[in-house]
Amino acid sequence: MKNAARLFDCIAIQAQNPKADLLNGKVNGEWVSYSTAAVHEKIYQLAEALLEMGISAGDGTTEGRDKVGLISNGRPEWLIVDLAVQLIGAVLVPLYPNSSLKEIELILVEAEVKCIFVSDADLCAKVNSVINHATSLKAIYSFNDLEGCKNWQQLLKPVNDFDRNKIKTISAAIKEDDVTTIIFTSGTTGRPKGVMLTHKNIASNVSGSGEVLNQIPMADKRALSFLPLNHIFEKMCSYIYLFYGFSIYYAESMETIGFNMKEVKPYIFTAVPRLLEKVFEKIMIEGQKLNGVKRKIFLWSIKVAEQFENTGKSPWYKLKLTLANKLVYSKWRNAIGGNVKAIVVGSSACPARLERIFTSAGMVVLEGYGLTETSPVISVNQYDPYYRRFGTVGLLIKDVQVKIAADGEILTKGPGVMVGYYKNPELTAEVLEDGWFHTGDIGQMDKDGFLKITDRKKEIFKTSGGKYVAPGPIENRMKESPFIEQMMVVGAERKFTTALIVPSYPNLKLWCDQNKLNFSSNQEIVNGAAVIALFQSIIESANSEFNHVEQVKKFRLLQHEWTIDGGELTPTGKMKRRAILDKYNPEIEKMYASDIGSTTLIH
Repeated sequence: MKNAARLFDCIAIQAQNPKADLLNGKVNGEWVSYSTAAVHEKIYQLAEALLEMGISAGDGTTEGRDKVGLISNGRPEWLIVDLAVQLIGAVLVPLYPNSSLKEIELILVEAEVKCIFVSDADLCAKVNSVINHATSLKAIYSFNDLEGCKNWQQLLKPVNDFDRNKIKTISAAIKEDDVTTIIFTSGTTGRPKGVMLTHKNIASNVSGSGEVLNQIPMADKRALSFLPLNHIFEKMCSYIYLFYGFSIYYAESMETIGFNMKEVKPYIFTAVPRLLEKVFEKIMIEGQKLNGVKRKIFLWSIKVAEQFENTGKSPWYKLKLTLANKLVYSKWRNAIGGNVKAIVVGSSACPARLERIFTSAGMVVLEGYGLTETSPVISVNQYDPYYRRFGTVGLLIKDVQVKIAADGEILTKGPGVMVGYYKNPELTAEVLEDGWFHTGDIGQMDKDGFLKITDRKKEIFKTSGGKYVAPGPIENRMKESPFIEQMMVVGAERKFTTALIVPSYPNLKLWCDQNKLNFSSNQEIVNGAAVIALFQSIIESANSEFNHVEQVKKFRLLQHEWTIDGGELTPTGKMKRRAILDKYNPEIEKMYASDIGSTTLIH
């Protein structure tokens, strides 16, 4: 990434080694590829159209630069809009496709968005429903053909040399310290905050993280993208792809990922731990259906995978791993295209058990850590086995510093740290001190430089007895059980610790079938004595690893999975603890209704 101070510098780099399939998306069920030349032409066409609309860099300040909104699923048009906005010095304000009407209105108003691009009819309707309050918004353009909404293709007209040179003159004046995007974080509580990121912020992270991804051996640099592009994790990785010569294929939806992987045969993709959990859940369900010797081999291969270590494997273990790979793991890889070398995981903690299982099968899990405010990567495990360690979030990337505060909070400094929160200097001052960003996460760094996250500072609670409990490690440990899908530890200002648990119903139903237990609904399942006893044994086993005050004394099994639409999760899959506490208050109160069994698990 030499001479790449700004994100749009990828255009000149790509022109040196053009690709026939730089960006790829499905249209009417068929893959459509956009070559490097075609993508660049559309970027310049859209940049010129935006200038004609009056969108510009204004007076050059962040407040003075015009803001362009974007709400869409991942698709080639997303990056084309992003780069066109960059070329003219305007600021992109991307939103989650599943944002609520309230969030959309708040962001459009606060950022004073002048025009917005949407992907489909539902999103167009959402924006139209708040347009009367977002008075700065002058135009809506859609990627899909929609009745009553202007299509973005109407903006794309041939660009002559005069216009092209005009755009190049504008972009030449853009500095690396200029804000290129404002990303509003959804947050687990409170009002969304507009994180201002400069070209330098993101480009420095692309460089540091790109050095890690460049270690991965790939016959063809082909990536599948399906996470929201407005999330800084996926956006930054997309620019790694653009700078380092990858082709990007966009999955049609979260439901079609498996099918799209078989079509695209990617070598790398990014994911959240939740996706890996779902994939492994399907693997286990299919494996449990096997009979006789095949079933025994499958279960043996899982045990082999769970024992995997990055380094120091004995000859006997290597032999077992080779055999398991030939008989079982190769089939897992073939199920997702056969080429996957690495899975880059972020957003939330990934259970070490999952990391071991996928890595043992040749799909190396590279878990990293960061925040929107740090562009985002602070640390990441690398492909080289000597530079990755299970249970950690890896080594610091280039030019990033970390220190641990007296209370255990992780502080970080480096070129990726944000400028601040948009129109919120007070909140900025709270988290930025002498260049050090206060992450709000509790962690520690081992002697070899591997960073480990132990909890969120704001999530640590105090019992009524004055003892502190960090819920994260407890939840992560217990979720290693294949029967626990989601879990939240409760106990602030209470006498003891309890938990709300969402079972992994596919695994639990399979267990019920194997034990000849018949149920007609989730409610009947979680009320069954045998099921309750199963979860009691799981929790009792894990409790032995924690001190008395941290041990889960009572629990409630819930019927329904926590979802984004249900209000329990953020768009990135993090638990909204306050929302869950409010929603399940009756269940929580029942657990604390009496002191009966305060040292005995009850359902």
